[in-house]
Amino acid sequence: MRQEYFKFPLHLIVHPFDGYWDLKYENRGRLGVAFSVLALVVIASIVQRQYAGFLVNFNDPRRLNSFDELLYIVLPFFLWCVSNWSVTTLMGGEGKFKEIVLASAYALIPMVLINPPMTLASRFMVQEETVFYYLLTMVATIWFIGLLFVGSMTIHQYSAGKTVLTMFLSVIVMLIIVFLGTLVFSMMQQIYTFLVNVYREIIFRQ
Repeated sequence: MRQEYFKFPLHLIVHPFDGYWDLKYENRGRLGVAFSVLALVVIASIVQRQYAGFLVNFNDPRRLNSFDELLYIVLPFFLWCVSNWSVTTLMGGEGKFKEIVLASAYALIPMVLINPPMTLASRFMVQEETVFYYLLTMVATIWFIGLLFVGSMTIHQYSAGKTVLTMFLSVIVMLIIVFLGTLVFSMMQQIYTFLVNVYREIIFRQ
């Protein structure tokens, strides 16, 4: 049974329509596998940013922070899931929140399969060979977007056009959530600063 957990994700990325159908209607997706994939993407991104060859890596290792990778990958992932669930609920989508999480996480598998080997290979590349690094990392990204599209279309039972529309609206909702979150955080900082200043004023007056 455990072997199935590893075989099914590989089947899904090669046969996405069948795979996502089985994920939704045959209950073959597992949250444990989904979160493992997400964790592997974070690790792969950290390794890529820190250890990719100097010809393709323009990051200053002294300024890199692994926590940033966690923030820039995990937070957008769950923002996407919440936004997509919100939009599709209003637009008659059939996907549950769990299915959106599963579909989105399984779509990340190409990045786990392609990016780490390319990170290793980049350390031995000459300038003329870096085109293969950029090409294959782009393939991983396009593959991910394609899987995410098929997954959204299948679990929500949408047409292709409606899937594109809901994905676009989901991105807009993500931006709105980030804007409102930033606004609330800024207001909380101002309230905190105000309360601290009032407290200090009272203390000094005594």
